[in-house]
Amino acid sequence: MKIIETIHDMKLFIEQAKRQGLRIGLVPTMGSLHEGHLTLMRQAKKSCDVVVVSIFVNPTQFGPNEDYAKYPRDLTGDSAQAGKAGVEVIFHPQAQEMYPNGYNSFIEIGGITQKLCGLSRPGHFRGVATVVAKLFNIIQPDKAFFGQKDAQQVLVLGRMVADLNMNVELEIVPIVRESDGLAMSSRNAFLSVEERNAALILSRSLQLAQQLVTHGEFNVEKLKQQVIAVIQAEKLAKIDYVEIYSYPLLENIEVITSKALLALAVRIGNTRLIDNIILEG
Repeated sequence: MKIIETIHDMKLFIEQAKRQGLRIGLVPTMGSLHEGHLTLMRQAKKSCDVVVVSIFVNPTQFGPNEDYAKYPRDLTGDSAQAGKAGVEVIFHPQAQEMYPNGYNSFIEIGGITQKLCGLSRPGHFRGVATVVAKLFNIIQPDKAFFGQKDAQQVLVLGRMVADLNMNVELEIVPIVRESDGLAMSSRNAFLSVEERNAALILSRSLQLAQQLVTHGEFNVEKLKQQVIAVIQAEKLAKIDYVEIYSYPLLENIEVITSKALLALAVRIGNTRLIDNIILEG
């Protein structure tokens, strides 16, 4: 497995692979790999000849008071895991490589970025869209693989690809969970033992919502209030948002009549976690 650190060398590698007619799969990550990431890599391996994993903690998607500086970084451990998953190349640029002096170009996606994480983290999706667009340009993947846990991100990137006529297919992989239901996340490493147990309230509240819908409750406000009540009963949890929107358009609805996204962002201690579920009327 190769580790490539410069855009120039990455482009040379891709040029050679394309010349051989190889299909390129990309799994964009910020590192601190877990089973969720590895599932994306294994899925990429099934349909692509060469799998490239980017490991880049992207500064432009973090706000001034967020956890960019302490975001977990472990290139040695990540490389070992990626290699076992069949990855051929890790692209691991430094921030200066991706955003050299004078850099001043960004991608803005309207509409669906004005709610959920886009509302509580201003500028976040501008940073996400920009870095992913750069990765698409550098690596030129035939397919790129993302997890459903970042549901809004998936929709934002899908809109970007469609609007800008990008020649890449996005494949969305279901959320990977721990055996007790906690959605896998690099930020889980920040949780103490007590906080790790408290974090289960996210998946439990989603399961409650699913049960309520299964038994015929489709009123959005009633569902939200039930979910909020469950989360608020956990003393270590502080709600950022609990929202239900139509899916995939993320429009306001009062009653679930077709697919709807229930999305949560909750702080457990100092760690912000997200989770979601697709409900269907």
